[in-house]
Amino acid sequence: MEQWLLIIAALIAAGGAVFHGYVGGKIYLSNISASDLDPLMGSLSAVSWQMFTVFLVVSGGSLICVAIEPEWALLAHPVLLGNGLGALLFLSLSLLGHSRLLKMPGMYLMGATALLGWLGLP
Repeated sequence: MEQWLLIIAALIAAGGAVFHGYVGGKIYLSNISASDLDPLMGSLSAVSWQMFTVFLVVSGGSLICVAIEPEWALLAHPVLLGNGLGALLFLSLSLLGHSRLLKMPGMYLMGATALLGWLGLP
């Protein structure tokens, strides 16, 4: 059973990476291009956006590795901690006046990845 929880958590992270990187990236980059941000700030903002996509790819890949080789379970701990803290960051910021974050999938994606991953650890 644990192996399936890890695989589901990995699929959530990988699916989130595809959606965030491709669909969200197109929307985000068009908004940045249309803004009056300094070009350097726009570039740094784009890098920040896609770093989250990279984090999701690493999360998914790490959890698949642990599902295949359970003795690598320590590999999952920083990934799951990062996802759990990311979900808490979304929640904290939404409670501190950024309520629009509750409508975005980030908190739910990261929370589900962390919860299922922790439950699936051998």
